[in-house]
Amino acid sequence: MNDKYIELDFAKLDTQRQKRRGYSEAVFCECKENDDLLKIFQAFISQGQNILGTRATKEQFEFLKNKLNKEISYNKKAKTITFIQKEIKKLGEIAICTAGTGDIPIAEEASETAQFYGSNVKKYYDIGIAGIHRLLDKIEDIKKANVIIALAGMEGALGGVIAGLVDIPVIAVPVSVGYGASFKGLSALLSMLNTCAEGISVVNIDNGFGAGYCANQINRLICTGRK
Repeated sequence: MNDKYIELDFAKLDTQRQKRRGYSEAVFCECKENDDLLKIFQAFISQGQNILGTRATKEQFEFLKNKLNKEISYNKKAKTITFIQKEIKKLGEIAICTAGTGDIPIAEEASETAQFYGSNVKKYYDIGIAGIHRLLDKIEDIKKANVIIALAGMEGALGGVIAGLVDIPVIAVPVSVGYGASFKGLSALLSMLNTCAEGISVVNIDNGFGAGYCANQINRLICTGRK
């Protein structure tokens, strides 16, 4: 190990990311073997860091829980693993909105990410434009947030509709749910990129982590008044 990263035989763990960017490195668990994942978690634990693992299976979680013998948590819908060693002080508010219930797993990943990095979250699920009165019933509460994450599959219209009703940054997440012509989220992605509503940023398909991370950055800058 040097003072910049931890050298493992298969990975270099960025221990300086907390100082450089303000937030610790997340662990992408998908495609990693259990033993390698264990070494990564052990290394970050030895540094006193909190850990967020994304795209983790229940089997990976059970393996880590048994091997580490520590209080780690698993969100089944989000497929996230969290281990907290240092208290997380949460600020502000992020509103997470889904068009339908099929978008909830990606919304949960965004929620877990935003909370892990220090933001309060409120969830507004199943308020899509197929029954737009559901959104209108909640819009005044949604407006209280500093940032909005809007997730939708199908034609991906929710983000644009919300952006047309608020003066708050909106991060749109295309979700890979829908019938054939939705092309596993591509239709929603293109709709979000082509929206005429101002103030929308768009992340990649199913990228709940990216949306949660970005929303947290915006929220904390607003709350801390950083110049």
